[in-house]
Amino acid sequence: METAEIARRFLGFFEKNGHTVVPSASLIAEDPTLLLVPAGMVPFKPYFLGERTPPHSTVASVQKCIRTIDIEEVGKTSRHATFFQMLGNFSFGDYFKERAIPLAWELITTPVDQGGFGIDPEKLWVTVYLDDDEAEAIWRDKVGVRPERIQRLGKEENYWDMGVPGPCGPCSEIFYDRGPAYGAEGGPAADEDRYVEIWNLVFMQYERGEGSGKDYPILGELPKRNIDTGMGLERLAAVMQGVDNIYETDIIGRVLHRAADLTGTRYGENEEQDVMLRVVADHVRSAVMLVGDGVKPGNEKAGYVLRRILRRSIRNLRLLSGGDTAFLHELTEVSIDAMKDIYPELLDKAETIHGVIDTEEKNFADTLRAGTTLFGRVAERTRAAGGTVFSGADAFQLHDTYGFPIDLTLEMAAEQGLSVDEKAFRELMQRQKDTAKADAKAKKLGNADISLYGRLLEGAGATDFLGYTDAESESQIKGMVVDGASVPVARAGDKVEIILDRTPFYAESGGQLADTGTLTVDGRGVVDVEDVQKPLPGLFVHRGTVRSGEVVLDDTAHATIDTGRRHAIERSHSATHLLHAALRNSLGPSAGQAGSENRPGHLRFDFTADHALGDDRLTEVEEEVNTVLAGDIPVQSQERGLDEALRMGALAMFGEKYGDRVRVVEMSDYSIELCGGTHVPSTARLGIVKLLGESSIGSGVRRVEAAVGVDAFRRLSRESALVGRLSEQLKAPREELPERIDSMLSRLRAAEKEIEKLRASQVLQAAGPLAEGARRHGDTLVVASPAPEGASGDDLRKLVMDVRGRLGEDGPVVVAMTAVPKDRPVVVIAVNKAAQKAGIKAGELVGVAARALGGGGGGRPDIAQGGGSDPGKVDEALRAVEERVARG
Repeated sequence: METAEIARRFLGFFEKNGHTVVPSASLIAEDPTLLLVPAGMVPFKPYFLGERTPPHSTVASVQKCIRTIDIEEVGKTSRHATFFQMLGNFSFGDYFKERAIPLAWELITTPVDQGGFGIDPEKLWVTVYLDDDEAEAIWRDKVGVRPERIQRLGKEENYWDMGVPGPCGPCSEIFYDRGPAYGAEGGPAADEDRYVEIWNLVFMQYERGEGSGKDYPILGELPKRNIDTGMGLERLAAVMQGVDNIYETDIIGRVLHRAADLTGTRYGENEEQDVMLRVVADHVRSAVMLVGDGVKPGNEKAGYVLRRILRRSIRNLRLLSGGDTAFLHELTEVSIDAMKDIYPELLDKAETIHGVIDTEEKNFADTLRAGTTLFGRVAERTRAAGGTVFSGADAFQLHDTYGFPIDLTLEMAAEQGLSVDEKAFRELMQRQKDTAKADAKAKKLGNADISLYGRLLEGAGATDFLGYTDAESESQIKGMVVDGASVPVARAGDKVEIILDRTPFYAESGGQLADTGTLTVDGRGVVDVEDVQKPLPGLFVHRGTVRSGEVVLDDTAHATIDTGRRHAIERSHSATHLLHAALRNSLGPSAGQAGSENRPGHLRFDFTADHALGDDRLTEVEEEVNTVLAGDIPVQSQERGLDEALRMGALAMFGEKYGDRVRVVEMSDYSIELCGGTHVPSTARLGIVKLLGESSIGSGVRRVEAAVGVDAFRRLSRESALVGRLSEQLKAPREELPERIDSMLSRLRAAEKEIEKLRASQVLQAAGPLAEGARRHGDTLVVASPAPEGASGDDLRKLVMDVRGRLGEDGPVVVAMTAVPKDRPVVVIAVNKAAQKAGIKAGELVGVAARALGGGGGGRPDIAQGGGSDPGKVDEALRAVEERVARG
């Protein structure tokens, strides 16, 4: 039975048994404590915790999941995968064990021609929790499982909790016996390789307290008992298709065998190659699903997960093929085709998925070339200096400058017998993250726990947004938060978060910044609203400061937005839609939106592209935007059904989540997008759009910034005045300024080169006197001296080689010299062949000098270079070298 048919049968069975079938949630978790969805129950967590009321009491789903905690085990075992799908049926206070258990058994054992999975009951075993007599009785007496096929296991295996205080309860698991060829008899308690778990039924009936691991108290029964089941689709497919592991099932197996064909290998002949093929098959499918849900490769969070699995795939493919051919485009195509029956939306997103993955593969090829070269230099330097540890600073440079993932550096270092100073690397990474967090601090929603917002939404209901038509409203205060806690009153000076029943304030989303303004409570007080956020769908949280008086729960407040700011933001947002359309017209549909920000007078638009636009194309895009806006096109917004909107060609933002009803913003047929933001009534209101430049902000992602309206005019006015001054100072017409400035820069560069030649010549003139001043230690001539003032690192190396050459090969020669370019001491040491035969090595001597300078270094036996941090120690470093040579 194909995987897609298994999913269809599961959902059809539970729909027939009264469950509402819900689509998979996005892999990007809404839960702020999670990065990606790791389990089928995660989208329903707010219902289990009582934070929100479920729309249906019983549901069933096929949920997409990503789990990377065991990424190193992928391909090595029969069941570990990065991406997997969980079949699940859930009850929120409706039925419990007495119905969940028989339903599971019925679906699994009902013959295929009657709609079930047709698994032989004699192949199945069941486990229950140690003291769960109720579950065992249902299995034995109601379902008819033989008592010897029911085993009791402990808390580690058969008890579920979320890892924090909250719901918990015993589990019951169904296992499939693969037969004696796979291990010992005796059921799951004896051998879980032979007896494979296919379904876990969780009975949430208790509340747990504080504790660690599985050691915590049970506080009592839950008000409502819930059911949460999970059955791995891939694992069940392996059982039903009679294959040894999930990588050989119909969907993953197609990618695996195509990878083998492309790389010229054969699956099943070499275990090391088999592991690599399984990694590729799993990771390509994972990447397709992540990109399909809007994740873009990056160096943080979900973007890093995607980048890591793509780069592991690329590296394994290169190792398998022995070359650098690009394979991901074809493997992506195979994966999309294999998954389309379960997720047909992948076909609509295929072009964008290909664009993102192709770009990452190309960029990683460049990364491998540049980063591998740097890695090789650092590794050689480390070994030459007698070291075994690749420095954390170098690992960070590889990551930050070249995009090298740390796991790749660890892997390559291990191949060369080196370890990596991960602690120093992590410290540098943390420092970088702390800086980024400081920049985003203003956006943090106080200290409130997300569960508090859930309770406020439950009590107050969703906020009615009036901002499409109204700039002010009479509203009731339905909730207030101060210092992370719900309060009934807030007084002058308090930083407060306020929930209203209705509001004209736009909450930041879709790239559009939030409105600001005031809440005036008659006879009581005034609140300056500084920001508005939506921590949960439908809940508008107005953040601000009580300017005067006090504000009391259930007061009526007059809400007024700053209309000047709102209109300026609207101009930027509408300009963003025009810019997006112009970029797609210029680059094609692969130029998908990857982020945006619309603030007063300024926009920032991020989009996918594998190369810079160039000045000419940027000018063409700018001209197109301004030509279109000058046409005074009406900007119309209306709510439509999602399917209707997509049929009319509306552009959906990749990775965004949409409901059944969506807002469509139309600018004639030039731009049609799904967008919840606010906009100008016609394009002429934008005035003018001036593109300020374009840059790279990450692998395969570019950024364009622009000024809009009055801000664009001011920018152009300032630039015109600046060009006027330059024209006057250089005595040249405006149109001749580029040529005049190029000419001046050429002359300046030529003069700098000539000065550099003269300076280097003066430094090298010191070679003769330095050679004449050589001191003898035994049979060895030694020059240990600072270089002339102003010598660069390159000058120093040339000078040392010149001095060594002047001293000849009649006996051992050691030349050690220092310089301090840019306040960082550098030492270069060269020895001749006679010295090397006598056992004197430049790499060892430079280590002596560098330690005195507070640093390190290394190199070849004939010439080596090092450095440090203390310029005051150069004389000490030179003495240390000379003393070492003198000792022999």
